[in-house]
Amino acid sequence: MHQNFLVHGPDDAVGVAVRDISAGRGIRGRVMDGGGDLEVDVVSEVPLGHKIALRDIAAGERVIKYGVAIGKATQDIRTGEHVHVHNLKGERWA
Repeated sequence: MHQNFLVHGPDDAVGVAVRDISAGRGIRGRVMDGGGDLEVDVVSEVPLGHKIALRDIAAGERVIKYGVAIGKATQDIRTGEHVHVHNLKGERWA
């Protein structure tokens, strides 16, 4: 079965889309470190190379990718939502 997103580490809050992902469907992804598949219901379109939330993330919470904080959520982010500059402020400027 093909994967729609990849997750770098088991503690990451986001995965990276390996193709354009349409809203309103369940998709599968793969955890690269340690293996295993994840399923997420997509609530907003996620373009290729962009991030998708793997769990609910509260406003102000640090977002983990590659096992490190990459920024803070500027608003609540739902599981399956597109994560990008509209709802994430980079760690350097957070």
